Amino acid sequence: MKLGIFGVIFAVLSPTAWCQTPASWPKILDSVNMRPENLRIVVGEGNGVIATNERITVRRIIDRHRPQIEIYWSEPKELPRYVLPAGATIFAIERWSGAPMLAGFRNGKETTLWMAADPGVQGYERFPYLPQALAELGVQPKARASDLWAFFDSSYRLRADPEILARLWRRAGIGALHIAAWHYWEPHAERDTWLERLIEICHLHSIQVYAWVELPHVSEKFWADHPEWRERTGLLGDAHLDWRKLMNLQSRECFQEVEHGLRELAQRFDWDGINMGELYFESLEGYSNPARFTPFNDDVRREFQKATGFDPAELFTTRKKDTLAMRRFLNFRAELAAKMQREWMDVLSSIRRERPHIDIVLTHIDDRFDTQIPDLLGADTTKVLPLLDEHDFTFLVEDPATIWHMGPSRYDEIARRYALISRQQSKLAIDINVVERYQDVYPTKHATGVELFQTVHRAANAFERVALYFEKSILPPDLPLLSASAAPVNSISERDGGLSTDTKRDTWIAFDGPAQVNGRNWPIATDGFVLVPGGKNQITSGKPLPLLVEDCSARVVSASGTAEGVEIEYESRTRARLRLNTRPERILLDGKEFETPPREYNGKYGMALPPGRHKVYFAAAAT
Repeated sequence: MKLGIFGVIFAVLSPTAWCQTPASWPKILDSVNMRPENLRIVVGEGNGVIATNERITVRRIIDRHRPQIEIYWSEPKELPRYVLPAGATIFAIERWSGAPMLAGFRNGKETTLWMAADPGVQGYERFPYLPQALAELGVQPKARASDLWAFFDSSYRLRADPEILARLWRRAGIGALHIAAWHYWEPHAERDTWLERLIEICHLHSIQVYAWVELPHVSEKFWADHPEWRERTGLLGDAHLDWRKLMNLQSRECFQEVEHGLRELAQRFDWDGINMGELYFESLEGYSNPARFTPFNDDVRREFQKATGFDPAELFTTRKKDTLAMRRFLNFRAELAAKMQREWMDVLSSIRRERPHIDIVLTHIDDRFDTQIPDLLGADTTKVLPLLDEHDFTFLVEDPATIWHMGPSRYDEIARRYALISRQQSKLAIDINVVERYQDVYPTKHATGVELFQTVHRAANAFERVALYFEKSILPPDLPLLSASAAPVNSISERDGGLSTDTKRDTWIAFDGPAQVNGRNWPIATDGFVLVPGGKNQITSGKPLPLLVEDCSARVVSASGTAEGVEIEYESRTRARLRLNTRPERILLDGKEFETPPREYNGKYGMALPPGRHKVYFAAAAT
């Protein structure tokens, strides 16, 4: 029995288990920013747990936090059947025998987490829901984030109440929702009313809302109305690939019609930004499957033939074995994709000149790990990253399906590789696909529990922003701890009667009672958490303030509060969303009266402030 990290006591069955258990526990606890006290972790026999003579071969377990998910161990393990103390809460059992595998119980002030085997070197190989078990035993995260992005497709939420969804998302740390806008491309009274309400409620919950566009897919109706503009595949058939129905954006008539539709879409709804996603060609099978390979519309074929003297459609007929000819087309295709991205970035920048609060995002598949991507999709990051020097936007890196099996550590390496080719690190973000994987992965096909938390945590420390695809695919047991996994904490320690913190970005830190941050009475706090700016901060007890900012979507530069009012200096790429606990007497923005009053909602007061860097002062109402 030894003292481990954070004062946790480890008791183990064998030297092998001892070697693995302490090494993996920092990864498990750090992934959700837990700093447990009075916790004993027991592997095997001990602390009232008794091993019987019966032996069980364990390959599959069932966890009460998600009984329907299949949890497989990569290698079977023979273990004793254990007898647990009376009153123990069993979290996981062996699939066929029902023997306990993971449990917890209390003995006075001490809490014990027991497992039949160690969690594995990475921490998620055997028991994905260890953090959920700890939370159920009373161990809570010490930090959380509120700046995650998440993709949203309303076709998966047809009967959902926007109010319930917004509360769920905000508790999970989601600060911006990227909504599948192709469902709303054309006006439709009923659909538009629902979306307007969703956007309004998201704003009241300090969630920003982006139009997520997937060109060259425009909409179902656009495809049906314009067969003359449909993209063609290598076999010259219509490019209806999976759910996407692709249009020929090289046609100037099609381009102009889609541009007009995008401008109308930007005007019809109260968006905070536009995300142009996956603006290149198909497919991940490349030219090996011509039935999915694009673009082969008439405009592209004419342009390529003019440059080379042959029709690219011949690559799948008379020039089927001409590798040099295929290489010429692949290079041409990559240049065409880059040209298309530049054109649409000009359009988005033009829209922002008309609506200055609009933030711009370009989602682009990664080609640093899978170097076949430029040939497969025409997507080449080295051609599009220079646009960051010309336009103000976020480059959202999407990791391809071909590397989803590589584990959480890949995000450190992705960040390192992008640092070699871009000077704009603050404008880089990462998109994590939380979906079922086709590779052989353990312990679950769908990233969940410790693996998901480690993934989000590593990504949040490697990139300025983390996006999740998509909100519906995040499993219910993971939502309560998702915000904790995204908090980019370097350290939290007790010091001088308070807390000393070091975080990469603004982070909510658990702290009881009114707080001071670096000697200032701090006005941004709620539910036992204080929002501190990125960097090193000292949190100590402060004086109660009559007016508090309970939520804030912007980056906090500085803040202070008195009995008379609250001043916050903030910075935001789009409009800043704030929620106050009470109505202010008056509001000053950069020293001038701000005329737009906050809106009351469920006893709180929400408001939007302009993008950029500003100082806002809220005068407390006289008592």
